Amino acid sequence: MRFRGIRGATVVEADERVLILEATKELLEALVQDNDVAVDDIASIMFTMTPDLQSVYPAQAARGLGWKHTPLLGATETDVPGGLPRCIRVLMHVNTDRAAAAIKHVYLRAAQTLRPEL
Repeated sequence: MRFRGIRGATVVEADERVLILEATKELLEALVQDNDVAVDDIASIMFTMTPDLQSVYPAQAARGLGWKHTPLLGATETDVPGGLPRCIRVLMHVNTDRAAAAIKHVYLRAAQTLRPEL
């Protein structure tokens, strides 16, 4: 089995707890579904948010899904001028038999502009 990273991102309309948790849950579920990942095969997840989001840790969405044994880490993105606002990014580390080219990175909502080739 190999160790792979799966990337994803999404955007929320406002810095509100419920919006951040809902968007993060949607993203996590899409990453798992699109890559046929068993929760037990998730080694860890890193979350980042742009500095304009402060209402809640996005990792709480994973805990809300029952992922109690998955190591989670959150950080703030660098405030780059012209960067995509209100953006939540995820890097999920998984154990998988998939080749790197078979990994499906997921960009939802306005975050699709970050990786239009996907």
